[in-house]
Formats: sequence, structure tokens, C-alpha cells
Amino acid sequence: MTSPEIASLSWGQMKVKGSNTTYKDCKLWPGGSRTWDWRETGTEHSPGVQPADVKEVVEKGVQTLVIGRGMSEALKVPSSTVEYLKKHGIDVRVLQTEQAVKEYNALVAQGVRVGGVFHSTC
Repeated sequence: MTSPEIASLSWGQMKVKGSNTTYKDCKLWPGGSRTWDWRETGTEHSPGVQPADVKEVVEKGVQTLVIGRGMSEALKVPSSTVEYLKKHGIDVRVLQTEQAVKEYNALVAQGVRVGGVFHSTC
């Protein structure tokens, strides 16, 4: 099963190939995607992405996880989250969202089992 390609990105909107949903924030993994609802884990820009935010994607068996921190990189990624991913043997890439989408799509094209969590605004 391959990871879905991100078809488009603009401020507050992401479209994923194979999905009719327009996302503001989203999670992707081999075979699927869904809305990333920060309320599920109490996520805020600071301290930012928590292990609980990426756990679902990790459990899908990804090799690499790309985190999009937002257009202005307002979303933080604490070292505890990076350490959690590395402990699970996952290569993690933390980037500004436009760069993160390019990186994610390049990994998809290479056939990597890649997942992602993306914030499409600030």
C-alpha cells in the first residue's frame, strides 16, 4: 500500500489524492488520510506536536514521518516527540509546511512508507 500524494496546498487548505476532503490540518499514512483535529490531544502551537499526535501514524508502519510546522513555522515540535519517533525506528523530518509537502511527495514518489502530519496555516 502506498502513501497518498498531496495534490495541493494553500493557506488553510490541503487536498490529498484519493480523498474528497479539503483539510486544514491532516494526517497521512500508507493507504489513507484524515483530518488532524488538535482537540483530540489538546495540541496547541506551543509546546506543539506531541507523541499522541503522531502515534496513530506510527502505528500504520511508516519508515519516515514528515511534520509540517505551518507556513510561518508557528507550530513547535518538542524534542520529546522527535525522540519518541526515533525510539520507534522512524526517520523524522521537521520542515516548514510547503517544504514538508515537497519532501513528503518526493518520498511517496520513491516508494517510501511515509506518513505525515501537516499544519496548513501559521
